[in-house]
Amino acid sequence: MPDNLLELRHISKTFGAGTVDEKKAVEDLSLTLAPGDFVTIIGGNGAGKSTLFNAVAGTFLVDAGRIVLDGKDVTFQPEYKRAVSIGRLFQDPLRGTAPHMTIEENLALAYLRSAKTRSPFGTVRKQDRELFRERLASLGLGLEDRLKSPVGLLSGGQRQALTLLMATLVTPKLLLLDEHTAALDPATAEKVLELTKQIVAERHITCMMITHNIQSALSLGGRTIMMDAGRIVLELAGTQRDGMTVDDLLKAFRERVGKTLDNDRMLLAE
Repeated sequence: MPDNLLELRHISKTFGAGTVDEKKAVEDLSLTLAPGDFVTIIGGNGAGKSTLFNAVAGTFLVDAGRIVLDGKDVTFQPEYKRAVSIGRLFQDPLRGTAPHMTIEENLALAYLRSAKTRSPFGTVRKQDRELFRERLASLGLGLEDRLKSPVGLLSGGQRQALTLLMATLVTPKLLLLDEHTAALDPATAEKVLELTKQIVAERHITCMMITHNIQSALSLGGRTIMMDAGRIVLELAGTQRDGMTVDDLLKAFRERVGKTLDNDRMLLAE
């Protein structure tokens, strides 16, 4: 296994280049994640957090730099091929599932797409259904008894928990969590976050998580990265991060970039 699971080497992405709307979304950004790393990412509005995830996932090709996943250069690999190795959750619970299909059908699609030993056009076997029930039961939401229910009947929290399960049913090399609890009520968000921590820890999944909650960013995983204007402006790990408070982080950001944080959701979450 390579020393690094993910390597971003001086990647850049500009939208609307040469126009009045030109925006440098990610600029000369480098980052490495070792196998099993759990990195939280925070930053103000337009800092480039989701653009970074889109670059890693292959939603678009970067303008410059290289992206290496598990020792393989995927810089020019299309998104659908990277999806075999990368799981992803979005802020909107509706994005990760097909509402008119049943829970079982959604899980089957995710499983057949990700399982390298199975054809994506294959059929679900009895042992597959047993796996689905077992994993659903681990969520503690009673979904294992609703395999034939349309996903559209589930609550937002249930759908996000199901999407998390779908993204990790076959353990991905990398899991991208793009503010995946932000649209949920506080109690449900906490439940989904606990499930996330449990699954990531049990499967030793390498994970990157964007969050608007600064306290969560400082307590989850082992590293915290702060972005601004498409760059990493602050990285915390070990004892330095352990002793960091929310106020300390806001002060460090202000000192590093010469301005205060402009993300109201992040500030109001404290």
